[in-house]
Amino acid sequence: MSEESSDLYPNRDEDGRPVSRRGFVAGSAALGAAATAGCSGDGGNDGSGDGTTPTERDTATPERRDTVVVFNTGDMTVSVVDVATDDVLETTHVGLTSSFPSNQYARTLVDSRADSLWVNVGRGVRALDPLSLAERARTETGSGANWQELTPDGSAVVVSAREPAHTQYKIDADPDSETFGEVLGEIDRTDEGGRGDNDGPGPCDITVHPDGRYAFVPDLYGDTLTILDIDEFAIETQVDVAPVDGSAPQPWMGTVDPQGERLLVEHRAGVETVWDVSDPTAPAEIARFGREDGLGDGPLTSEISADGSTGYVLTRGSEDATVLDLEALSVTGRIDLGGSAFTGTWDPDHRKLYVPVQSANVVKVIDDAAGEVTATLDVGDSPYGATATRVVPHPESPSTAAAAASKLGLDGDTSYCLGDCACGHEL
Repeated sequence: MSEESSDLYPNRDEDGRPVSRRGFVAGSAALGAAATAGCSGDGGNDGSGDGTTPTERDTATPERRDTVVVFNTGDMTVSVVDVATDDVLETTHVGLTSSFPSNQYARTLVDSRADSLWVNVGRGVRALDPLSLAERARTETGSGANWQELTPDGSAVVVSAREPAHTQYKIDADPDSETFGEVLGEIDRTDEGGRGDNDGPGPCDITVHPDGRYAFVPDLYGDTLTILDIDEFAIETQVDVAPVDGSAPQPWMGTVDPQGERLLVEHRAGVETVWDVSDPTAPAEIARFGREDGLGDGPLTSEISADGSTGYVLTRGSEDATVLDLEALSVTGRIDLGGSAFTGTWDPDHRKLYVPVQSANVVKVIDDAAGEVTATLDVGDSPYGATATRVVPHPESPSTAAAAASKLGLDGDTSYCLGDCACGHEL
């Protein structure tokens, strides 16, 4: 069975137009109140047995400690990992799951209760309280396939919503703003068309240049790399991606390095490209790797070391991570992960890469300095997406979260990817 035919399609819902957060604010507030107050009917205890009142929970100051949050798509739990010890603090059901949470800058930006974790859930993106993981805001995008990243200053979230929307969004992420969670800008790209009978270019993934001005979008059906001007929220430029052995290159995911010099792009066609983005308005491909160069099978996502020298490409088909030297532009080795991994996240200090291994129900910890796996952590069922924070989340207990979500009809809200799933699915 081919990779394409074996993909799953978990979120086939009706099409819908974007909906502002204001239309959901009442329900969101109810969910937050129910989740923090508890639904046991005891009039004050949150269900955890610690006697904490709703008011105290609402105003609680999170413990400042570096953590990694892993979303387990198989059982809708999250696992919270202590970065200092690499211990799993808890695995808790929260009634939703995310395959591609924002993690490029969130790991340092989210350091207080006022900040939010931004995740892709259902047919849009949501902001979550970093302590309780209760929902604060949502924006529906008209697509079940969404990728989002915070800007480096945390003021906005930029989104790629693939078909049927084929739209880019800019959402207000400033917690002090009166328009928090609302759409500030929108670029409908449907008129660009797409390869074959696709009705648009299929914007797939988004990564933000550290200057905060530009974002890069690989276009799965357009075979292009689109650069967005975030301030103006308009397309700055667009470049064609060269074919792979005469066939469509199908760029689908990408990561810009913390120095703003290199961009890694993964392709459904099975290759990895490296781009010079020192001038983000004029990206240029400078290297391309395939199997003959030592690249693993099925490159899906990538992460880059703090100094920009090393790239880690998650090659799920060969169940490993391919290591790239971004200075010498060469493949230097492969790190066995013992299963299929789709995403990863750095800890806040950018020293360890946490890789959920979906097929093994573990997280592998890669120490960048050592260049090897230094820990294996047992988590929930089918771990997929991950992000990091500088506070310790304490998600609601299963009974409380499930009951609160059920009251609003939100129980079991899924993410775009469940199981063996990647960006290339047709919705």
